Amino acid sequence: MASLAGLLKAAGHKVTGSDENVYPPMSHELEALGIPYKSGFASANLEPRPDVVIVGNAISRGNVELEAVLNQKLYYTSAAAVIKEEFIRGRHSLAVAGTHGKTSTSSLLAWVLEVAGLNPAFLIGGVAENFGRSFRLTGSKYFVIEADEYDTAYFDKGPKMWHYLPDTAIVANIEFDHADIYRDAIAYDFAFSRFINLIPGNGTLVAGWDSPKVRELSARSFAPVESFAYSQEQTGPAAGPHPRWRAEDVRFGPEGTTFTVLHDGAEWGRVESPLAGAFSVRNILAVIAAANSVGAAADRVREGLRTYKSVKRRMEVRGEARGVTVIDDFAHHPTAIRETISAARQKYAGRRLIAVYEPRSYTAQLREFEGAYESAFAEADEIVLAGLFHPERYAGNALDPQGLADRWTRAGKTAAYIPGVPDIVRSLAGSLRAGDVVLVMSNGGFGGLHEKLLQELASPA
Repeated sequence: MASLAGLLKAAGHKVTGSDENVYPPMSHELEALGIPYKSGFASANLEPRPDVVIVGNAISRGNVELEAVLNQKLYYTSAAAVIKEEFIRGRHSLAVAGTHGKTSTSSLLAWVLEVAGLNPAFLIGGVAENFGRSFRLTGSKYFVIEADEYDTAYFDKGPKMWHYLPDTAIVANIEFDHADIYRDAIAYDFAFSRFINLIPGNGTLVAGWDSPKVRELSARSFAPVESFAYSQEQTGPAAGPHPRWRAEDVRFGPEGTTFTVLHDGAEWGRVESPLAGAFSVRNILAVIAAANSVGAAADRVREGLRTYKSVKRRMEVRGEARGVTVIDDFAHHPTAIRETISAARQKYAGRRLIAVYEPRSYTAQLREFEGAYESAFAEADEIVLAGLFHPERYAGNALDPQGLADRWTRAGKTAAYIPGVPDIVRSLAGSLRAGDVVLVMSNGGFGGLHEKLLQELASPA
């Protein structure tokens, strides 16, 4: 929503907004753009009377500001509908979808197209460090959009990605998520099936072949399929057609990752990237395939990959104090946590890795994911679990953080369940030593844990 606010202002509109909580990095971006916002909802936020009210998908009936919109018969719509009509229609839409990695892949794709001279407009769900912002409006015919499968609004329960008129569509992976929106995996998979069905025949589907569900759904595409996979072997003997794009001779190191890209079995080029982890290799392959589909020169694509920085809150180093490195990451699904920890292990080899996790999203707090979490943290040296976010919502089906911590402890791993942020900070500050890496994972603000921990570590006491 903050990114859309910036895009609308760039298009010449006067924009204001409100939210229950506004926190970095988006609060900083709004302030830098001069877009005023209110923390907290109130009917007074609708004065002066706006021409258009864009209702975010986190807003539901009973919200005092929404009720004022309805009572006053103000014109309202969804964010996705505005994006489609104001910014995507008439352009070539490069829509990045999948359960994991959408923000990172969107940001990387936008930068690669920029270095290739295509001057893309874009709208993504995080601050792209190469651009210093999460959106840009240009005169280019190309528009890069993060295509989210979450629902559109309280009055439109279809996923946002159905609105984005995909020409080049990346579907990197599909794994059940958002249990608060989708009743089961069948409903979740259908959202992606319909998204694939929206790609025109003269478009392109860039499909992650390491995901069995993506391989299955890709067979129904009316558009040509550019498949990609980490390696030939990982696709399995029953995977069907070989991936067109794949990685070979992958090497991870403290400075990043290098590998050779093959296209239909022929060498496309050697890639250097500052990113770490197997997920990053797959994201890079997806971007190469998408950029190639719109005619980006291979040497410029490689230069874009080499010079890419990252997205805020994706393996972002928030600071170092007393020799301890504190990293912030948005990971919350068990698969994303496993891959993020693995990437941190590769990048910071030989250092003690402490994983601190806040189960915050609806899916993250369901009991059915306990088994997946138990294995997802395997590569961490120590684990700290924070308390659940609004546990009263789960009616006996909530994750048991204490039980998880106990099982890890019995298995010989150092683990603790510490519900509150102040207690987590005190515990970590008393046990951390120079060389440690603290990986903080949450899809929310986590009570400002990162800065509080850095301040505590820097304190003379």
